[in-house]
Parts: sequence; C-alpha cells; structure tokens
Amino acid sequence: MHVIEIIQKKRDNKPLLKDEVNFLIKNFLSGEIAHYQMSAFLMATCINSMSDEEISWLTDAMLYSGVVVSHDNISGPFIDKHSTGGIGDKISIPLAPAIAACGLKVPMIAGRGLGHTGGTLDKLEAIPGFRCDLSLEEYKKQVAHIGCVIMGQTKDIAPADKIIYALRDVTGTVESIPLISSSIMSKKLAEGIDGLVLDVKFGSGAFMKELERARTLASTMVAIGAHMGKKVTALLTNMDQPLGTMIGNSLEIIESIDILRNKGPHDSTELTVELGAEMLLLGNKCDSLEAGRDLVRESLASGQAFTKFIEMVKAQGGDVSYVLEPCRFKPAPRKFIIEASESGYISSIDSRTFGLAAGLLGGSRMALGDEINYSVGIEIFAKIGDQVTKGQPICVIHADDKGLEEATFRIKNAINIVSYPVTKPVLCKERISTN
Repeated sequence: MHVIEIIQKKRDNKPLLKDEVNFLIKNFLSGEIAHYQMSAFLMATCINSMSDEEISWLTDAMLYSGVVVSHDNISGPFIDKHSTGGIGDKISIPLAPAIAACGLKVPMIAGRGLGHTGGTLDKLEAIPGFRCDLSLEEYKKQVAHIGCVIMGQTKDIAPADKIIYALRDVTGTVESIPLISSSIMSKKLAEGIDGLVLDVKFGSGAFMKELERARTLASTMVAIGAHMGKKVTALLTNMDQPLGTMIGNSLEIIESIDILRNKGPHDSTELTVELGAEMLLLGNKCDSLEAGRDLVRESLASGQAFTKFIEMVKAQGGDVSYVLEPCRFKPAPRKFIIEASESGYISSIDSRTFGLAAGLLGGSRMALGDEINYSVGIEIFAKIGDQVTKGQPICVIHADDKGLEEATFRIKNAINIVSYPVTKPVLCKERISTN
C-alpha cells in the first residue's frame, strides 16, 4: 500500500478497505506519512465523506492507536458527556462536578478550540495554574477520589486523533461527519466509560448548520456506541444564537461559576440540567428524566456542585482563589458597547459570526501554535425574542487593540431587529438513544 494511492481513492470517491484505513493511521502516527499528506486525505474525506463501514474502521484505528483505560478497583458507573461545539458552550465545566456530586464518575477528556468554537481546555486554562496535561495514573486517581476530571488527551489515549484533530482545525476540514464522529468516539471510548451523552449542535453557530445533518451525525455516533456495547444518548440542541451570556475563555469560566452557584443564565443552566439528567439516567442514578433534573437542580442549589468544582480545580493545580473570587480574572483593557440600532425585537443572532469575532480578538487559535488571550471576548445582554429599544446596549466587546474594528463591524451586522414579536427558540430539539 502507498499513501498516495489511498489519497487518490478517497479523492475519486472510491471506498477504502479496512487494511488501508489501518495503514493510514498507523503510518501517520509513526511519522512515515507526512502532515501534508494527511491534510490532503482529510480534505478528500471532507468533500467525499465515508461509508458507515469506513467510519467504523477509522474509529477503531484511532481508538486502538493508544490504550483503552481500565478503571480497575474503582466503582462506577462511568458516564461522560461531549459536545460537538458551539459558541458560548461552556457546559462541560459546570456539568462534570455537578454530576460527580450526584454520585457518578465523570472521566472527561476534552478538546481545544476547533474552528470558530472555543475549547473546554482553553477555558479551564484561564484559571492560573490549572493543568490539563495529567498522566493516565493522575487521571484515574482523580476519578477515584473526586469523581470527576477534565483533561486533554495524553500521548497514550487515541494519539492519532490528537494530531489529526489539530490538523482539522487549520485545514478547513472540521465539518466532516466521518471525521467528527470518529474523532469524538475514539477518544471517548478510550476513557473506559459505560455510557456517553452527546450534545449535538445545529444552527448558525454549529458545525452542522442543518438539523438533518446534525441528526445524521448524532445517529452515526449513537450507532458507533451501540456497536461497541456502550449506552449512548444524543440531544440535538439549538445553536442559532450563542449559549449563555459570555463568549471567551475567562468570561466563560465566570459564567460557569455562576451556574455552579445556581445563578447562571437560564439557557446555559437549562442545558446543564438536561444533559445531567440524561447522564444520571444512563448511570442508573434515577428512573426518569424528571427525577434526574431534580437531582441536578439540587446539586446546584445545595452548593455541592460548586464544592466539587473547587475540589477538581485544586486537584489539577488551579488557583482556587479565582473560583472563590471571579473578580480576580484579569479584565481586557478595552470595552466597546454595541447598542440596538432601532427599537423592536431581536429576530436572529449569527452565532458563527460571534465565534469568529472572538477569534479575531485573540480568543482562539487561527494557526497551530498561536497564543490565546484569555481575557478577550463578548458579553451578551439580549437574546432572540427579547424586546429592545434604540440605543439599548445589546452586547459589550472585551478587547485589547487586536481585531477590535473588524470584530465590531461583524457583530453589528450579525444582529437583526424586527418590529414584531419573535418566538424564543427551543433549546433542546430532539433525543436519539440506544435505550
């Protein structure tokens, strides 16, 4: 076999063999296949897609490119959650400790920013000292003693995916269903979990803009999980506007702390509760979704979730004083208020534009190796369906000098106001499950 022939087959939309997929991943990981050759393969896959068999083979190849964790002598169940990415989506951060406080083990391996969306690890690293680069032994020990961990992929867990994930981010190949599903499922199945809840986004700020494509992605991942004997549930959730009120790394940590203190925005709190209820149902900690919602709400209202988050931050080297006093986070030096251009009702907010604007400010990576400015971002005061008056502040941009003019121009043009009332969008649209 030769890598050029494999690239050409996928370029010409011909099906690959299992041995060819295994050859590709094995030799890329060993360094015999160059990054530019893998980039060409990723682009061909993004354009021509893959069959269900090819997706299964790719997932297996990346899963077994490293170790599959075994939580020996630790009582479970082990349930994780993963989001396909959205603007202002910080839900993993309050969710993991909230569910650990309810008695589940949450061994979460998260990612960096991808495309126009922020990454959970980048957000957590806004907390000074917070370590995402735990060893497997540290990972298992923390799951055993605290009940939750949020960390990055180690060199041992799905190492092929870790490198390919970074390549996708800078080669315009993020939106491919085969690449998304195999990436997510390979590293999630490597965690040694019993079940997985997927938050699959659709809408202007999601990688899957159309509901039908999001449904296909969700069904693909649920099927992969079922094939591997795992319980998997997917929620299709709306990303036609940013989630919550904060976009940007330290800003989203502040909102996460608000959620954990039971005073977060309605939509991000609602999604934390819904995803948490699904996790508790998969982990047999409740016999209905409504009972699960009650358990999550109690975890937040009682302070147990917040206490668990403090334990997690401390265990991973983070400065807990920033959690206790969020005002310690360094603010961006400049603030620019965007006002309503007219009176009426907000009819749409282009989420993707908000995500790209945050990137222009320095809040995400435009190329491999870029440094992130943790302080910059966007704070939103009004959402779809809200009534506004001319001159009313709709959002504020937190920035230094980088990208401010372009980001301001884009955001102003991403908000539409109409004269008639607008129905607020439904956040959770559909549910797909192995159960």
